Amino acid sequence: MLGEFLKAHRARVNPKDAGLPSHTQRKVKGLRREEVAVLAGVSADYYARLEQGRETNPSAQVLDALSRALKLDSDSRAHLHRLAGVVADEGHAPDVVSPELRQLMSGMHDMPAFVMNSLLDILATNALAEALYEPFSPADNAARMTFLDPAAASFYPRWNWVAQSTVAHLRQTADPKSQRLRQMVEELNQSPVFRELWEQHEVRGKTQDAKEFVHPAVGPIKLNYHSFDVREAPGQFLVVYQADPGPNADALKLLATSRATRAAASPGTTPVPLWLTGTAKSRP
Repeated sequence: MLGEFLKAHRARVNPKDAGLPSHTQRKVKGLRREEVAVLAGVSADYYARLEQGRETNPSAQVLDALSRALKLDSDSRAHLHRLAGVVADEGHAPDVVSPELRQLMSGMHDMPAFVMNSLLDILATNALAEALYEPFSPADNAARMTFLDPAAASFYPRWNWVAQSTVAHLRQTADPKSQRLRQMVEELNQSPVFRELWEQHEVRGKTQDAKEFVHPAVGPIKLNYHSFDVREAPGQFLVVYQADPGPNADALKLLATSRATRAAASPGTTPVPLWLTGTAKSRP
């Protein structure tokens, strides 16, 4: 199947688009085997063996080179890796969030939204998500925030549940061969709870659930979240929080303006949390 896939996509590439002369008469549609080999930086014999099924263990680097030579989109590139039985490494999931996705998130004025990668790095946030995670310094990685930032204990009223969910999610999404993952685990092992949970090898991914917070500006708040794979950047996923109508929606609206309100407080004073001022009628 790998060879059939390569042959089919080789036939789809216009030689001119690949920077090759197209004025000569061609017996085959698209690129010749030798041309794909040159573009991918492999020998013609090696590429021929791939198409013929006599070579079945190409490396991830070779597959990447072939993807570029054949001008595969992200879905086709991922399928090529699956056909070869090769797990895409973390380099296949760029940590650059597209301008289009950033624009989409910025339009979600009443919903916190952010993009993470398979290692739970927070790659981009909209304004409301930035306000939601303001207690963390920095708000850069969900696992690090949960286990190593002192703010987590008061921010998550169900911290034990969040800790278990975070570790199980990291197990589910991260490439176990990743050098970056090994470095992260070494850092997170500063937390005895993380060490214990990591050794349990629980794997669990979630696409939707509810999460509770206690934000210093607006108090207790419960939000539903949904997680979506970013098709154009495999390994990235978009997380969107939403509040049910009522007290939680009121708190989320208050959070949207809390930064400006607190910034207007007298310099050198500690602003009173808004949920204690009576501004939000439904807060305790």
